[in-house]
Amino acid sequence: MRIFFLSLFFQGSLLAQVGIGTTEPTAALDVNGTLRVRATANETDKEVIRDSILVISRSGNVNRVESTEIIDAALPTMVRASFSSSGDIGHTMSSGSCILTFNNELSDSNNEFDTTTYTFTAKQDGIYHISAQMKISSSLSVSTNIGLGIYKNGSLVAEQNYVNVQVSVLSLLNVNVSPPIRYVTTVIDLNENDTIHFEVTSSLGSINIEGASTESYCAIYQIR
Repeated sequence: MRIFFLSLFFQGSLLAQVGIGTTEPTAALDVNGTLRVRATANETDKEVIRDSILVISRSGNVNRVESTEIIDAALPTMVRASFSSSGDIGHTMSSGSCILTFNNELSDSNNEFDTTTYTFTAKQDGIYHISAQMKISSSLSVSTNIGLGIYKNGSLVAEQNYVNVQVSVLSLLNVNVSPPIRYVTTVIDLNENDTIHFEVTSSLGSINIEGASTESYCAIYQIR
């Protein structure tokens, strides 16, 4: 046994790499087999605990990672976004639709929602619950189809769309009789790098949407 360890020592000194169970080590200590530690000390230094967790990489190497990164990697997605202004938010239609410009993050556990492109990009595979709501401005004075849709990778996957009906009372007063709220929700599988965005559709050239976060918003939650 003593000769074996001396042999390993001199081999490590000459080659700067030691192999156990392999003649072609690719690290300072390369173990081709299981590793057993019979006793360990209980670490109580919080600075060490925070920054000294060991993990096995896909290549088999042992690396150090911060504990906060492990927690972040395991957190499920939780996103909620709205408009940054509480007033009427104008949206100009292009070919009958327009991306909802949710530019205010209310929560984003894994930093997956981009407030400049108004797009969610999944960081991990999973099943997601997705919803959105918008409230049409009371200043809308015509009857027209207005819809709210969820788009995955640019394709529509769920939508609520119906006519915003207005009636005339004694030819003196126009009254909207349909609710101003559009709400859409779905459950969908997403793979890493799949995207989600939300669009308003209408035959009008533009639409004003109420910007209050309690009236118009989107939410994405990872179920598993």
